[in-house]
Amino acid sequence: MRTYRTIAMAALLLGITTLTACGGGADVNQHVSSVSQGQELADLKKALDQGAITQDEYNELQKKILKRGY
Repeated sequence: MRTYRTIAMAALLLGITTLTACGGGADVNQHVSSVSQGQELADLKKALDQGAITQDEYNELQKKILKRGY
């Protein structure tokens, strides 16, 4: 009976260890775009000029585009 319990405990620990290793834990953030940074900025300026976004929104989005880079 004791041997069975030891084997069962070892199997349980192995299973838990295996499952926790599968979780990863790393966050991956990718940005894939077929539009150039220049085109994004031009489109953003056009949206501002047409009144679709405010100057504050334009400034914030422009910073994000430039920070992201390519």
